[in-house]
Amino acid sequence: MNFDHLRRRLDELKAQSRYRVLRPRSAVGTKFRDGERWLVNFGSNDYLGLAGRGQFIDHSSDGIVAGGSGASALVSGWTDRHEVLAQTIAKWEECEASVVFPSGYAACSGTIATLAGKGDLILSDALNHASLIDGCRLSRAQTKVYPHRDVDWVEQFLLAERHLYENVWIVTDGVFSMDGHIAPLRELASLSERFAANMIVDEAHATGVLGEGRGVCHALGVQSKVAVRIGTLSKAIGSQGGFACGPGVVVDYLINHCRPLIFSTSLSPMAIESAIVGFESLKSEPWRREKVTQLARQLRCQFGIDCSAPENGVPIIPIILKSDIDALSLSQRLYEAGFYVPAIRPPTVPEGTSRIRISLSAQHDEAEVVELCGLLKNELSIS
Repeated sequence: MNFDHLRRRLDELKAQSRYRVLRPRSAVGTKFRDGERWLVNFGSNDYLGLAGRGQFIDHSSDGIVAGGSGASALVSGWTDRHEVLAQTIAKWEECEASVVFPSGYAACSGTIATLAGKGDLILSDALNHASLIDGCRLSRAQTKVYPHRDVDWVEQFLLAERHLYENVWIVTDGVFSMDGHIAPLRELASLSERFAANMIVDEAHATGVLGEGRGVCHALGVQSKVAVRIGTLSKAIGSQGGFACGPGVVVDYLINHCRPLIFSTSLSPMAIESAIVGFESLKSEPWRREKVTQLARQLRCQFGIDCSAPENGVPIIPIILKSDIDALSLSQRLYEAGFYVPAIRPPTVPEGTSRIRISLSAQHDEAEVVELCGLLKNELSIS
């Protein structure tokens, strides 16, 4: 066997400072041990600090919660607790129905690939998450990528070519995970009504955080105008898995046609239970959402990020360094000071926009955020 071609490609990544390795470390909580060093974790998406709880309610008749579901949802893997979670999500999202996927990636890619068909058009934001991009590629629809948050481009394209397509889908992240930007959902919703298009919004980084926890569509008052919303259970909810919600006919269609849903083993009962507890926490512990959005506003203000509500409450703060080496170097210096803030490089972000990405959690102490801010200002020579 000859894998020299793979080795050469890896060597190219090393030369570009883009080679990645897996390092054993905790993915939850605000502190973890890396070898002999304790670090304050500003790299996870555990926005509300729920992932480390390890608590769930045991609803099984024999007192045992199974580690796996045993089958795909349509065979025997959809339990009464899966149904409870799906109904909980639909009620929380103010939709007719919801269905749960084994991952957020499967929810995004599978939903788009299933709903958009031959003869359709997808308009996809240039900075959409990879799962949305792959869903567009897997569909048989014509896909046009529009410049990031460029509503005028979308309008002009629809004016010129809407008549050529049977159905049009506008696909966008609600909160863009690497920039902390919010999509112009009000404007896009207006265009979708004007041109008889359907919107699909990924709420992954907004569910539990914005719009009283119901997401950015709710925060901007357009939830009734967005046909389909997709979300994850692995970020603010503190569990694992994904979901799609919307009109009952859309969910029924996914159940009958969505291959990642039909041919994947369903989400484990343990993940289901922790997700149910996560949604209960959204209602019973609003302080978590209030704290993380307040920390976000404070940190954004410190770096002069001029943004209005609700964007100023997004707990994702990128510090753009442009150079891959500069991003890696700053991340390393923060590591040496006791902070984990990961460097993000192409192809995850566009060329020339390498950065460190700060992710805030309700578990962070304000003193930790203040110390990190001081270190960054000193490193970046910001007064």
